[in-house]
Amino acid sequence: MNSPSQQNPDAPAITPEHSLDLTGLKCPLPVLKARRQINSMAAGEILQVMADDPAAPLDFDHFCHTNGHQLVETQIAETVFTFIIRVGAGGD
Repeated sequence: MNSPSQQNPDAPAITPEHSLDLTGLKCPLPVLKARRQINSMAAGEILQVMADDPAAPLDFDHFCHTNGHQLVETQIAETVFTFIIRVGAGGD
C-alpha cells in the first residue's frame, strides 16, 4: 500500500475544486460523505477533506487505493488531518 505523501514545500500549490470539513465525524462517516461528493465530481478534479477521526488516514488511503482515486497529499495540524484527493477516471 502506498503511503500518503506529506506536504512538499517545493511542489506547486494544488487548488481544490471542492472542500469538505468533516471534523467531529467518526468512521465511517468521513469516507461516506467524501464518496458522495466524489460521485458528483469529474475525473481529475481535486477534493480537500478535513477530518479529525484518528482512523481517517488509514480509511482514506484504503478508500482511494480501492476506488481508483489518488491521495495526493496528507497534512496534519494538531488533531486535524487534511487530505487532498484527485478523483480517478473510474469513479467509485
